Amino acid sequence: MVHPPSNTTHKGNKINTLYIKMPTLDSGDQYSVWVGLIYIFNLIVGTGALTLPAAFARAGWGLSTISLVFLAFMSFMNATYVIETMACANAVYKWKRLQFIKRNSIQEDDNSDEDAQIQISQCELEDPLVCGDTIPSRYYSLDRRVELGEMANLFLCKMGRSVFYCTLCVYLYGDLSIYSAAVANSMMDVLCSAVPANFTNSSDWDTLPCFNVSSTDTHIYTRSDCYHVALLTFFSAMGPFVFFNVQKTKYLQLFTSGMRWLAFIIMISMAIHLLIHNGPQGRPPAFDFTGLPTLFGACVYSFMCHHSLPGLISPIRRKSYLGLHISLDYMLITIFYLLLAFTGAFAFANLSDLYTLNFIPKNNENIFLEIVEYFLALFPVFTLSTSFPIIAITLRNNLQSLFLDTSRLDTYNIILRRLLFPVLAVVPPLLLTYFLEDISILIKFTGSYAGTGIQYFIPTFLVISARRHCKNLLGLGVVNKYKSPFSNIAWAIFVLLWSLMCIILVTVNMFQKHS
Repeated sequence: MVHPPSNTTHKGNKINTLYIKMPTLDSGDQYSVWVGLIYIFNLIVGTGALTLPAAFARAGWGLSTISLVFLAFMSFMNATYVIETMACANAVYKWKRLQFIKRNSIQEDDNSDEDAQIQISQCELEDPLVCGDTIPSRYYSLDRRVELGEMANLFLCKMGRSVFYCTLCVYLYGDLSIYSAAVANSMMDVLCSAVPANFTNSSDWDTLPCFNVSSTDTHIYTRSDCYHVALLTFFSAMGPFVFFNVQKTKYLQLFTSGMRWLAFIIMISMAIHLLIHNGPQGRPPAFDFTGLPTLFGACVYSFMCHHSLPGLISPIRRKSYLGLHISLDYMLITIFYLLLAFTGAFAFANLSDLYTLNFIPKNNENIFLEIVEYFLALFPVFTLSTSFPIIAITLRNNLQSLFLDTSRLDTYNIILRRLLFPVLAVVPPLLLTYFLEDISILIKFTGSYAGTGIQYFIPTFLVISARRHCKNLLGLGVVNKYKSPFSNIAWAIFVLLWSLMCIILVTVNMFQKHS
């Protein structure tokens, strides 16, 4: 059978342009499922993993292992919710395209009902996945990239959209704060002399010299001074990028991924080496529930990928067994996290909140070992500096979406568009980290509150609303082949109740510590 040419309608003997094409990825922009899984692995295994060993040791190896495996399962469940919601969004867009084509066919051929029916038949022949009902399940696909904000606009009410953008912005603010504090702390520990062994109170930073000084020196630079200088330098170098549109390149991603893998492999290898030669130096308990809030925040932060998942899975060529492949990815990441946390918790007597700070250079006679230690100490500086501008621009765009009408963005004052929102994206993290150097507090708040919203609450509410919306729009006979295996409403209720309970426990624990 010969199909009619695309984008055409018959009107008498003439052919008129009518069709609207769905956004599709160029074949050069697509990649295999294994490449997609590597991207997801690299996205999840980031800076959050560096906070796991300290949180693991505080909560105890037994409680931490159970919690880590359980939270990995919860994160995977909600990742399947994001995938299902994305397929629902694709179905809605395809349905709207069909209605547009039918409506315009009738308008163009209002003098001939027969011509209108011919047009609809041609549409069905050319693209039965969109126009026809012969294969209804093919309405659902993951071909079009639909970000979480777009899903929220499709399926949530006005209040729900506002809550979504507020939660996402708070999470991104926390991300920027953690990144900047990690970079400043790393630079401070590399530049300053080693901390004395008897020094345990971080509140004495203002009086602890950064460099070894004699009693006659009148100008003493403290570690706190060095931290503030490093922080201001970092923001001066990275902050201006928020005024522009910076995109990650393939080579930059490959470079940072290689650096990340190399650093984690070195840290695990060195910890195993210390365990073999020195024996276990750390004595973490089996269960310590007082460390659970910090562990919860670190784990949620470490498994965060949901806000970037649509952009990673849409270019994958074959998505038939996507859920199975992602589950294998999560199992591999969980094993990797357990290996990193176990070796670190037992190899070191005292663990820093940022694991790389345990590998501060110590004037080794072995030049190779000293280079490796410098590389690990500066690892957050290298990797986070490349991600900071991207997150800052993402935050700026979401702030604009929250307060402005993005469909007429060019009509707003140039100062409002080009100056106010970039400043709002960068200045609050700078002020927060200038007066608060404790990364564990930042991680606990970002992971336990905003991270819980992005990873648990929002995907669950989105998938519930998307199912109801598509059921009313397409009917019960249209099957979503990307439906989550946890589609029973009981799973969604369990996620919401469990997340709410965890937030209450974390809040109570934080108030008890400050009372």
